[in-house]
Amino acid sequence: MSQMEVTVAQSVEEAISLLAQKGDGARVIAGGTDLLVRMKKGEVVADRLINIGQVSELDYVSYRGDKGLRIGALTSIQTITKDQVIRVHLPALSEAAALLGTPTIRRQATIGGNLCNAAPSADMAPPLLLSEAEARMRSLSGERLISLQDFFLGPGQTDVRQGELLTEILVPELPSGSRTVYLKHTRTRGADLAIVGVATMVQMDGRIVKDARIALGAVAPVPMRAAEAEKSLVGRELDDRLLDETAEIASSEARPIDDVRGSASYRRQLVRVLVKRALKMTTEKN
Repeated sequence: MSQMEVTVAQSVEEAISLLAQKGDGARVIAGGTDLLVRMKKGEVVADRLINIGQVSELDYVSYRGDKGLRIGALTSIQTITKDQVIRVHLPALSEAAALLGTPTIRRQATIGGNLCNAAPSADMAPPLLLSEAEARMRSLSGERLISLQDFFLGPGQTDVRQGELLTEILVPELPSGSRTVYLKHTRTRGADLAIVGVATMVQMDGRIVKDARIALGAVAPVPMRAAEAEKSLVGRELDDRLLDETAEIASSEARPIDDVRGSASYRRQLVRVLVKRALKMTTEKN
């Protein structure tokens, strides 16, 4: 680490130019709360770091009516906890941000870093999957959009190509009248990774579920949508029996593993509990 080459970029154009020049061994760093830890553990090898922490043009939150939210990749987790636009249009994202790490980490960590680290337990991912968000990538050859559902390829792996920089997250407007919730279970109170994270969105028409989305974290190689559980809700009258059925389906869709934070069977049980609780909380908001 002492001989690591670190280059500071002052703009997006300079950052993508440096990425093209430095080749495979270059990694982008901003807050560093995830990347530096992984490098110390030997999980990530990098010859050169490109520091984009001063690229202020990537630090913003904006709302454009029916086009939804735009969140710059360098927006801090702390900003996301407090931003009123996000609280109104995707409250589950604010709730998830408030549960991520310590206040110091939240001030330093960025939404782009949390996503690019590609941890199955990434707190930002489930709420963004609810809204079917997209990641905007830039390189010397141009721009492309990646659905967040396709962005994660595996633990620590993303669809970011060589020379590409994540610049912003596009968050479409949720269905009218819908509500969202994010719940997280950890081993201890305070700053800890999720054993299970659950985000839900429900749009009701009286007692009938008009639309529903369920996203899970830390229960598969990548953050995921529980598609079959979602289908089980739509068009049906909401009651405890339906909630139990949906929670069971979501649990069966999960693909958890045993690790130091919990067994696979424990995680499946937590999915049942948290999905039911989150759906209940979401519908009680309506």
